[in-house]
Amino acid sequence: MKAQFLSGKIIIVIGGLGLLGREFVNGILEYGGCAVVADVDRSKFELFSATVDSEYQKKLDYLDIDITCENSINQVIESINFKNGKIDAVVNTAYPKSRAYGSSLESVTYLDFCKNLNLNIGGYFLVLKCFSQFFKNQGNGNIISLGSIYGVISPRFDVYEGLPMTMPVEYAAIKSALIHLNKYFMKYYEGAGIRFNCISPGGVLDGQNQQFLDRYNKYAHSKGMLDTNDVVGTLIYLLSDLSKFVNGQNIIVDDGWSV
Repeated sequence: MKAQFLSGKIIIVIGGLGLLGREFVNGILEYGGCAVVADVDRSKFELFSATVDSEYQKKLDYLDIDITCENSINQVIESINFKNGKIDAVVNTAYPKSRAYGSSLESVTYLDFCKNLNLNIGGYFLVLKCFSQFFKNQGNGNIISLGSIYGVISPRFDVYEGLPMTMPVEYAAIKSALIHLNKYFMKYYEGAGIRFNCISPGGVLDGQNQQFLDRYNKYAHSKGMLDTNDVVGTLIYLLSDLSKFVNGQNIIVDDGWSV
């Protein structure tokens, strides 16, 4: 059994049915925490929960959430607080996007650019706002947002050259803004007992083109593209009391790719 660093902690994972979100939920359960999956598709949760070890199923819950709706976020907060009497942390891994997301720069319209920023960084703003208010009243709390290496370095377009994929301009704007928004909230709520931190992973394996992987991996120190579980240790650290004085930080997990 792994050390119970999160024993007794009630942790909400927004986007908990996503690629990293599912791994985060499993990690929270394995390290003793109680996880609430907040996402947009209950049917996917039923499939996911069936894969969770029966030992941990009693510590797993689900609620629908729309991070672009303040009412929806507050309903999740109220429901979990009513059931458990507290919320220890929220981890936001959500990534809402429009159908046009991922187009080449020349094809991105003003309206599409604004829509994706509204959906994503606007949604992260609402999560930060709503949970900060709750945690201030509670007297403590922990908010972890999912950033990216492309929030801190310029794109390496050579790894995408000639491939049907790119590094979207919206992504760069969203992730860099999120890292600074995190610092803004930390300073604004100074003294309120709330921690605000970002985790910025490098690329995560998800069936990418081999040519892309070869190009990407040449910039890495040893492993290259990460597996989803390569990011979990950093999350557990930030959720646990081992990091109780870590605040306003952006921790990069990328095998040295961004250096």
